Amino acid sequence: MSLASVCVFCGASTGTNPAYRTAAEALGRQLAERGLTLVYGGGAVGLMGIVADVALAAGGEVIGIIPQSLKDKEIGHSGLTRLEVVDGMHARKARMAELSDAFIALPGGLGTLEELFEVWTWGQLGYHAKPLGLLEVNGFYGKLTGFLDHIVGEGFVRAPHRDMLQVNESPRELLDALESWQPTVAAKWAEQKPD
Repeated sequence: MSLASVCVFCGASTGTNPAYRTAAEALGRQLAERGLTLVYGGGAVGLMGIVADVALAAGGEVIGIIPQSLKDKEIGHSGLTRLEVVDGMHARKARMAELSDAFIALPGGLGTLEELFEVWTWGQLGYHAKPLGLLEVNGFYGKLTGFLDHIVGEGFVRAPHRDMLQVNESPRELLDALESWQPTVAAKWAEQKPD
């Protein structure tokens, strides 16, 4: 799969571990070096600001999408290639998905998880065939990936849908995995109706 743009979901905070900042810097640099456009939430603070600043400093193109209501709270980034201000969160997520060929989640909070799970659900339902990845940093997503394996084992998610989410500790290797990912056609669970 040929990628031109990657959407990165991440925190408006830097978190408590310096490893999160380092990972955001490495991902931003790797995107720019590969000539991939970064699409993200448009903020200038936290991991959002770091990944954008590093991508820009390395010569990359960065497009931010931010709702008007969050432009001041998340301090909309004023130095991007392009900053689009939209009406709300639904419009933000739809626009980021529209502009992106793949999705990566760095460490983040509820918003990061919600964005990742929504776009993953869209893929499961066949609304898109774009790869998704978690950039694992210092075990941040370890319990989540264990839980995801658990819900497969419990029969709530099919293994091919679980496998849609690539996980790697290296930005380079994660991007390689996303570029080589091939969509799998698998029906979503559906209860059989009685005859």
